[in-house]
Amino acid sequence: MTEDREADATEAPRTLLIIGGAEDKVGRVTILRRFVRLAGGRAANIVIIPTASSVPDEVVSVYSTVFSRLGVQDIGAVNPPSRSASSDPDLVARLDQATGVFLSGGNQLRLSQLVVGTPMGEALLRAYRRGAVIAGTSAGASIMSQFMISMGEEGVTPRQRSSQLTVGLGLLTGVIVDQHFDQRARYGRLMSLVAGSPSLLGMGIDEDTAAEIRDETELTVVGSGAVFVVDARSAITDAHEAKRDAPLLVSGAVVHSLPFGATFDLTTATLTHFVEKNADISVSFSRDRHDTAAAAAALRH
Repeated sequence: MTEDREADATEAPRTLLIIGGAEDKVGRVTILRRFVRLAGGRAANIVIIPTASSVPDEVVSVYSTVFSRLGVQDIGAVNPPSRSASSDPDLVARLDQATGVFLSGGNQLRLSQLVVGTPMGEALLRAYRRGAVIAGTSAGASIMSQFMISMGEEGVTPRQRSSQLTVGLGLLTGVIVDQHFDQRARYGRLMSLVAGSPSLLGMGIDEDTAAEIRDETELTVVGSGAVFVVDARSAITDAHEAKRDAPLLVSGAVVHSLPFGATFDLTTATLTHFVEKNADISVSFSRDRHDTAAAAAALRH
């Protein structure tokens, strides 16, 4: 038992950078700059996973350009075209050498179907546990959790069965992650899910905003928006008897809106520190496909 405690004490810190999508790629690049720093700076070995995207080559080009401009020289990509391809030893070896892994936006169900539960998925878990930083934006953010939102209706009012959960990578347990939160009005679907599963915290992340999570406990907010945390563990709800599509009763849930500079304990669901930051709120928000295309055009100039 003593040896186990000593082994745990010497483990490298585990870090996730969970991004709400449409992060700045042409200005101050605050979030992507933070990712590069966490991955080792100029000495980083970064692997981009564009598998969720319908334009993977464009995604790899954009992020490779940004990371290169930030001083990184060792940048690669892995993109399995099928679930069986996720067993490729060369692909797995590439992830085993990475100090930082970046999962792009797109369709998180594609990630779930092609990566979760495969040798590639296991390599991502190993990378995380040995101290490599794992970052994901939009769909790449949702896949981080043990149970992810794979589809759902948008809107402010929580409704019965308005969303669906699917198994994710399991890098973050006890939390459901949603992205593009403010921009796509996803308050209702996140609230409906934590009403039905009150043991899970709900985390909604705005665009150009990231939740940096250390050891699945300490959350620090970076970026121009906010991270929204819903704690429904003591809430009263009719989720067990409401009819399909009916508005849900959710009374007594605790809501936290956390801007840049906030530090939050996910275990106790409490704010632990806050320093006022002057976030760059001039960053324009847009949907992923157009955001990537616009960034690609801007980076060519």
